[in-house]
Amino acid sequence: MTGDADRAARRAQLRVLVGAAFLMATSAVGPGFLTQTVVFTERLGASFGFAILVSVLFDLGAQLNIWRVLVAAGAPAQTVANRLLPGLGHALSVLVALGGLAFNIGNVAGAGLGLNAMLGLPVAAGAALSAALAIGLFLLREAGRAMDRFAQAMGVVMILLACYVAVISGPPLAEAALRTFVPARLDVLAVVTIVGGTVGGYITFAGAHRLLDAGVAGPESVGRATRSAGLGIGVASLLRIVLFLAALGIVSRGLALDPANPPASVFRLAAGEVGYRLFGVVMWAAAMTSVVGSAYTSVSFIRTVRPAWERHRATLIIAFIAISTAVFLAVGRPVAVLIAVGALNGLILPIGLAAMLIASRKTTLLNGYVHPRVLTVAGAVVALAMAGLGVYTIVTEIPKVMR
Repeated sequence: MTGDADRAARRAQLRVLVGAAFLMATSAVGPGFLTQTVVFTERLGASFGFAILVSVLFDLGAQLNIWRVLVAAGAPAQTVANRLLPGLGHALSVLVALGGLAFNIGNVAGAGLGLNAMLGLPVAAGAALSAALAIGLFLLREAGRAMDRFAQAMGVVMILLACYVAVISGPPLAEAALRTFVPARLDVLAVVTIVGGTVGGYITFAGAHRLLDAGVAGPESVGRATRSAGLGIGVASLLRIVLFLAALGIVSRGLALDPANPPASVFRLAAGEVGYRLFGVVMWAAAMTSVVGSAYTSVSFIRTVRPAWERHRATLIIAFIAISTAVFLAVGRPVAVLIAVGALNGLILPIGLAAMLIASRKTTLLNGYVHPRVLTVAGAVVALAMAGLGVYTIVTEIPKVMR
């Protein structure tokens, strides 16, 4: 019996680690990411691979620091930040929640667009139905396990379908490999937007907060957190690369994309009407996992503002999804706003990451855990770079996009 119990415990722990990894990875690849990838691939061609490479490196520098620090501390990011400087955690919670809400409006819209392409449902009806399904997920008795399994299933679906379209589109792989390391063109907005959309805002904290909620905490759990973060980064990176290659294959042929729905154009031009239906599946999967991840992580920040809110976690998540849906149904979601919000969301990363890096040098906050200095230095480079690029983008590039 003891052996069976041990095996069951190990399986449960593996499920949590994989679930946290996929929650982060699929949260990073939402409708905004699909749109941004195609728009910037059309603009930069193979050189957009450089922005993907930078996003992966920044992902490593940010995620490994944040996951390890939070798990060692055994507390969520806002609690650790408040211990550093009273009020800092509350400010971070507001920033993350607002950024998550802004993105979730786009996520709900993306779910509606996905069902429209997949089944022909009106976008508004598809958005409302998708929101109801997401809410139903959090009404289940074991919502955490259901969320883990949903993220994993949708992640696998997205990878397989994106790989299929990438193969059909026939991208110039040699040029993509060369320009990833030696870009012919550079675009600061592309770098900031793709990094902000994949590791900015709530996304950076999604997996670590899931581990904490599942009881993975303390210095002895840092190794498991590192493996989970590595898996999540790997899955997210694979999705980014495959989607980029699928778009590059179409763009390199000189085919014109529909500006009203650039990612749908890629799938349709690659595989005809079947490709358009596949786009619907990918868009819906990307949107739904992002709706779930955004709501869960944003609420994991705001629920600690008042002790009473901790007891009403599911209600807060449901309200978050409902508000996002109501706003979309009222005002819609233009492509330009998604790109702008992605860049603005990138500013949350240097603030949150800087707080975690300062905490990483205080072993009393981390229950005696000693954080590797090399990770702190790598994280500092990411925080400084994103702060500088983010400010530059807001001042010079965002006004151009919003005209």
